[in-house]
This record gives sequence, C-alpha cells and structure tokens, in this order.
Amino acid sequence: MSTVLDRTLIVMPAFNEQESVRDVVVEVLSELPGVACLVVDDGSTDSTAQQARAGGAMVARLPFNLGVGGAMRVGFRYAVDHGFDNVVQIDSDGQHDPANVRALLERLQSADLVLGARFAGSGNYVVRGPRRWAMVVLSIFLSRAARTRLTDTTSGFRASGPRAVRLFADHYPAEYLGDTIESLVIAARAKCIIAQVPVSMRPRAGGKPSHNPFKAAAYLGRAIMALLFALIRPPLPLHSKEGVS
Repeated sequence: MSTVLDRTLIVMPAFNEQESVRDVVVEVLSELPGVACLVVDDGSTDSTAQQARAGGAMVARLPFNLGVGGAMRVGFRYAVDHGFDNVVQIDSDGQHDPANVRALLERLQSADLVLGARFAGSGNYVVRGPRRWAMVVLSIFLSRAARTRLTDTTSGFRASGPRAVRLFADHYPAEYLGDTIESLVIAARAKCIIAQVPVSMRPRAGGKPSHNPFKAAAYLGRAIMALLFALIRPPLPLHSKEGVS
C-alpha cells in the first residue's frame, strides 16, 4: 500500500550548488523514506549534477540557466509524466529543513498549494529594509487574491497537490519572481485552495546567496512590478478534464 511519501516528488532547483547539494539530497532521502528526489541542474558550470547523483537523486540537466521557474516547470512536468500526486520544492542550499515536509503534505489534505511560511510563528528568521517592505506589500495583495492570510508569499519552500501539479506543469511562470508571486496568482485564479504552515529556516550550507543588501532596493521595485504584471495578465483558460477547473 502506497504512502503519501511514495506519491511525492521532491524537486530541487540547483545552480552551482556543488558545496551543498549532495548533503541536502542525503538528508531528504534519510528524513523522508520512500520519497523520490529530482535535482534540476539549472545550467550549472560546476559539479552540481555529479554531487546530486552521488547523494542518490535523479538529475535533470538543463543546457543553460533558466531560473527557478524554468527548473520547477521541468519538475512539475516530470511529476505528471511519472504519476506523482504531489511536488515539494526544496532549496538545494540547505536552508529548508526536510523535517517540515510532512507538515506541508498533511496540510495538502485540505489545500492544493501549501507555503512554508517563515513569518508564521516558527523560528527566528528576520528580513529588514526594502526586502521586508516588499514582502509585506506582496502578502497584503496576494492574501486578498488567495482569500486567506499569507505571511510569506515569496517562500520557495512549498508543496503542490494534484490539481496544482497539473496546472503548473503547463503554466508555471519562468520570469523573475514569477515562480513565487505569479504562481500564486495563477493558482488563486484557477480556484486552487492556498494555505500556509509555519516553518523555520536554516543558514545556507554553502554557495553564495542570491541577494545581498545592495540589491535590496532593486528587489523591492522588481517585486512590485512582478505583482502588477501578474495581476493584469488575463486568467488562464481552465480545462476540467485536466482537473484544474
């Protein structure tokens, strides 16, 4: 008899994460017995793919860097093609604790998309300055779109159930911040139920962070623009035979 972990695919986008990806894969497979793990090597120029395989993951290699959205689209398509019900996105840098995956999957019993929220009462993760302002503004607007309170709409630690997996396999956005902001708008307009559970974040296990204080102001502007573009784009057509209407 299959379990929820047997029907779940962990997808880890990875760009030049040779320092951490093997240990993260090993921890995921140890913490979540029965789960399948797919590392999407997003055009890395280092040994990310080899390290991921050494840890026990399946690897899909992209010829050039598409960004997190493009990498996740590959993961969702793989899940649909290979019969997985659920997809959980985990960062390959070690910041997401695999022990929290079970809580996300449990919440999927009554939701289609579950965010691992860093500002919902668990852990002591702190963001200040323009990035924090952007997160607050995004949370206000996206909470209204989703018709539920969301405190961490840019979280990359999230679980998608069957309806969201099928939707995202064809329509997951690849633009900057689209994988977080626009994907929530797409899900909300497709009448997916969106929820969140509190999670704690850990320091990076290796590699370089994608943001630094000097880019914080630019992040604020880009985040607001990404939200505006997501809101003005027409809703996607829904197809009941695909289970997303």
